[in-house]
Amino acid sequence: MKSKSFFGLFAALCFTQSAMAETTEKLQWLSYKGGEGPGKGKHVVIIAAEQEYRSEQAMPMLARILSTHHGFDTTVLFSLNADGLVDPTLPTPDRKDETTFRKHNIPGLEQLAKADVLILFTRLISLPLEQEKHIVDYFDSGKPIIALRTSNHGFEGKLDYKINDQQVTLSQFFGGTFMNHHGEWQADSTRGDIVPEMKAHPIVTGVKDIWGLTDVYRTFPVGGSLPEGCTALVYGQPLIGREQGGANNPEKEPLPVVWFKNWKTSTDKEARVLHSTMGSSKDFQSPGLRRLVINGVYWCLKMEDKIKADSSVEYVGEYQPLSHGFHHEKLGVVPRPVSYYR
Repeated sequence: MKSKSFFGLFAALCFTQSAMAETTEKLQWLSYKGGEGPGKGKHVVIIAAEQEYRSEQAMPMLARILSTHHGFDTTVLFSLNADGLVDPTLPTPDRKDETTFRKHNIPGLEQLAKADVLILFTRLISLPLEQEKHIVDYFDSGKPIIALRTSNHGFEGKLDYKINDQQVTLSQFFGGTFMNHHGEWQADSTRGDIVPEMKAHPIVTGVKDIWGLTDVYRTFPVGGSLPEGCTALVYGQPLIGREQGGANNPEKEPLPVVWFKNWKTSTDKEARVLHSTMGSSKDFQSPGLRRLVINGVYWCLKMEDKIKADSSVEYVGEYQPLSHGFHHEKLGVVPRPVSYYR
């Protein structure tokens, strides 16, 4: 009797584990239920869909911190290939060659309708119109957004977004777009210096020692400045070499790498927008950058009074990101199931 009971329990356990494994393999996005914390009851949706900076590793890490240490419910959406795998190796669409043109696929975008904050990390993607509409609707909702690194050129072509019959551009929305590498691409690093006049701003509460391996982006013409309405929080100083504490590059002046602005929607709602052109997986090994973005979530939600200089921004679980770049095979970047990034 005991033997039958044991084997029955063993079989049931094996079936349950098999079913769980099958379900895990079919995951299309990651969800983390928030614990106790100021963010309890708020939902942060994060989109990781680019080919260079390993957002597929960095964004789940950020989501776990927000959920575990700060109480936010978080969802991470990915660009998936035809096999349902997270695939940073998918090329950007080539509209000139219809034989190779393929649209990207980000399942779960309908969750933006109930999101409180969007963290966006995309690069030159092209979506089916029904998926793109979820993003455009969010952009025009008046709800806040945090855009990272390549998001200022996050979509190939124009979004189907107009206000008063005028095309809305990403440059207008985010306050600038990638014009050039101001630093030396993959040859130097960047130190982030908080603007002295902004050191009391809530977003930089407790923030120090910002440093990353990405170079500084130029987002406005030489001799120009950030567009009207943008307020710089952090300037990026290009350094010589790729070590923290390296010497300033004397030929490269600092340029804004973090700023904030408001976006007025088609119905005159105002959305808070925070943009950081730093944000690779390696950049997020900087506790200062992690804290800045996490503080930014609170600021986006007008919860500045909940920001604490000593709140935890420590990893939840292991975080060993791959290096950024496009040599995917050499770097060990391959398509993987969503569950791999849990």
